[in-house]
Amino acid sequence: QVQLVESGGGLVQAGGSLRLSCAASGRTFSSISMGWFRQAPGKERQFVARIIWNTGSTAYADSVRGRFTVSRDIAKKTAYLQMNSLKPEDTAVYYCAADKFTYADWDTWGQGTQVTVSS
Repeated sequence: QVQLVESGGGLVQAGGSLRLSCAASGRTFSSISMGWFRQAPGKERQFVARIIWNTGSTAYADSVRGRFTVSRDIAKKTAYLQMNSLKPEDTAVYYCAADKFTYADWDTWGQGTQVTVSS
């Protein structure tokens, strides 16, 4: 069974940095891309970034472009989200997701990791 496990969340001051990891387990894991999403209290989950596994092509939400960088290590089946210049409004639970069959049809989700940015 394929699982996605996030790590790297925590508490950081505004202007600081964190790097999130999303490791995929399972011998048969494959997906077109890996996406990062976040959900703040009382708000809907929103797209943050995504990376296509075989090309490395990336996309970002306007709110994080220039501050966040998504990358992947194919051999480790792990995606990363480097978050710099963090703002209090970046506070949320961050999730990674995989689209195994159809591009951007996110069918596998991690459990989430909390990111809290203090002002």
